[in-house]
Amino acid sequence: MPERLGQVLVSHRPVPTTYPPPAARPTGHVLAVGMPGPRLDRLTDTLRGAGHEVSHALPGDVNLQVQQAPPDAIVALDDQPSEHGGHDGHGGQGGLELIREVRAVPAGRALPLLMVTAAPGPTGVADMLRQGADDCVPDSSAPVELAARIEAKLRRVPVPVENLLLDPRTGLYSRQHFLDELGRELQRPVAGRRAGVMAVVEVAEMGVLESRLGPRVRREVAERLAGVAEKLGGVCDRFGWDDDGRLLMLLPGVDEEAARRSLQKFAGTVAGTRFIVADENVRLTPAIGWTPLAECAGHHQAVEQARDAVTESLRHRDLRPVRYAPWMRGAPRRHRRRRPLSLALRPLISALSPLLVLLLGVGVPFVLYQRMYELGWDLGSAMYWVVVAGLLLSAVLIVVECLFALDSVDRPDRPAQPYPPASAVIAAYLPNEAATIVDTVESFLRLEYPNDLEIVLAYNTPHPLPVEDTLREMARRDPRLVLLPVPGSTSKAQNINAAVSRVRGEVVGLFDADHHPAPDAFRQAWDWLSNGYDVVQGHCVIRNGDSSWVARLVGVEFEAIYAVSHPGRTRLYGFGVFGGSNGFWRADLLARTRMHGSMLTEDIDSSLRALGEGARIAMDRTLISRELAPTTLRSLWNQRSRWAQGWLQVSVRHLWRALRSPAFTLRQKLGLLVLLGWREVQPWLTLQILPVLMYAVWKAGGPGRLDWAVPACVLAMLFTLSAGVVQAAFAWRLAVPELRRRKGWFWRYLLVSTFFYTHFKNIVARQACLKEAVRDRQWRVTPRAAKEAANR
Repeated sequence: MPERLGQVLVSHRPVPTTYPPPAARPTGHVLAVGMPGPRLDRLTDTLRGAGHEVSHALPGDVNLQVQQAPPDAIVALDDQPSEHGGHDGHGGQGGLELIREVRAVPAGRALPLLMVTAAPGPTGVADMLRQGADDCVPDSSAPVELAARIEAKLRRVPVPVENLLLDPRTGLYSRQHFLDELGRELQRPVAGRRAGVMAVVEVAEMGVLESRLGPRVRREVAERLAGVAEKLGGVCDRFGWDDDGRLLMLLPGVDEEAARRSLQKFAGTVAGTRFIVADENVRLTPAIGWTPLAECAGHHQAVEQARDAVTESLRHRDLRPVRYAPWMRGAPRRHRRRRPLSLALRPLISALSPLLVLLLGVGVPFVLYQRMYELGWDLGSAMYWVVVAGLLLSAVLIVVECLFALDSVDRPDRPAQPYPPASAVIAAYLPNEAATIVDTVESFLRLEYPNDLEIVLAYNTPHPLPVEDTLREMARRDPRLVLLPVPGSTSKAQNINAAVSRVRGEVVGLFDADHHPAPDAFRQAWDWLSNGYDVVQGHCVIRNGDSSWVARLVGVEFEAIYAVSHPGRTRLYGFGVFGGSNGFWRADLLARTRMHGSMLTEDIDSSLRALGEGARIAMDRTLISRELAPTTLRSLWNQRSRWAQGWLQVSVRHLWRALRSPAFTLRQKLGLLVLLGWREVQPWLTLQILPVLMYAVWKAGGPGRLDWAVPACVLAMLFTLSAGVVQAAFAWRLAVPELRRRKGWFWRYLLVSTFFYTHFKNIVARQACLKEAVRDRQWRVTPRAAKEAANR
């Protein structure tokens, strides 16, 4: 085999431009590794000719030589002529074994390592580079090439990525260096690090992305997340990443509330941005877990706690940063012993709730009025006028909403932009929806839309069901149907959040599993969204009113809500709300907002959060979707109990914050005060009729001495009753045609509502306050009607 390197070295012919000028050549100490012989001699001469100081080491003695005189670079001879390394039969050592020896030396891990081999072949070169060689040069190379390669390595010393302070591609700390930074922060005095926070960010879609695009997405995703955090600025100044693509964040010197706000803003920005990852346009769902540094003894504990919190955040995908709690690792809480007692009291409180409501709403005020009267304060008489004023105010608000409903904002005549791709998301709990879900999906597949429309069925089920086979067959027949099982989901909010990052449409319609939207629903929704609105809420119509008197009652009530109250309130106060179904969102806004599973009315909560960001929500009573109503009084009670408690949660969380927010106008704040404040006060205020009446009888000395024909009270009662008549009349006037023909339903609704249903809803609202006080937030699923009843 020709040995060009040796021929050039022994030849007396001049080699043109053998080496660069001495001033331009970086020289250094080079360790030549190999068995003595002609090849090692030629290599040594070449290195010395290039101006390097050369020392020699035998294979197996690299560790000792490096410790005695650390070189600037290592050039080693591969004494095995085959591709795969091994011994050559003369006591030499194969290239792969030699590379492993060099890299096993602590000081040799970061040294430039060049392999000179006889005939490595492509496979041999690849193996050597993978094992840790920085370059591979054949014996046939000219000396000038070998010298140039060594000089290049001396100029830019190769260092393993894990040994770099910052990753050269992402600009992030490696995991080890981040832990070092975190350790230094934890070593500060407790008073100095009390406010620090350590956070871990994981992307919910990482597994799907990696299976489709390869492991490169881990680094790219971490880089994109860090880019967003750096652009936002704020309290985080040190970022790292681990091999799983998680972003590590250190927020030193900030209190927990400031850290939570910063992380919340970061999560919303990431979720609302489309990223280019591995040449694909993707949407990411960040899950954030964090822990205060003051509660951590070391950096490993801080990372583990934050990762446990991330696992909890991944369950919900609602963009809320989760603070670490001991139960996330299975550790007992300090108050664990108290939980069984509170759990045992909940059924008792639920059973006694009517008595407790009477005690709190009637007994306590009556005693208070008596005691205040004995002290010289006639509080009971003053409360009489407060109750009368409250009744009048409620009636006036109902009538005003009805009047404004006649002049509600009309849908724009035409879209301002071409129709974009759209997505329909159906959230379902299959055991409860199994009888109707096939009909629902078929109704969605009949939708008409001039662009791409995908139908995503996001569902959870505790066990496989036969209907899933039917759904999979439907998905095979029609590629527009996308089945999205959500393992571990326990709520509608989790199903929606899982679907948000998977949808491809710019418009996303959200529906319950019993809804049948009108064929042109998405076309009508785009008329609003293309003209400056961010969300449009449609009109939900009951389609099973013939099932029972309860369904007929709810059918008329929905007309009073969606045809009268929602449009009138939107016109009156300048904002609308998303009602949980038949609502259409801009995809970017929905991705930033998400649904919070801890809220029993996640739809109203998301509406308030979107309005706080400046979103515009429209109400369109001509945008129809037909759904199923509860058919029994018990299921209606469970549904309205959840609604009432959910509204209370929203009021507690958002009312005071909204009244202080500059994002709302004075008119909108007045509307929020009525919607969130007055609706919670009114049921308890109307109950004061009883203690006030009891006080008046007590004060007068008996019921026979009381003047019952007080003009103000009689007029207030008549006006209040007339408001119900007005609302029923407007509901009939603005109802959809198929219900407007059922005049008897509206007369029965007026009668039942006046003497029963209004009081029923007030009782539900009062008991919801007690349930929320004891944190009884159990979600009771509303049973769906059987398939035959639904098709009736």
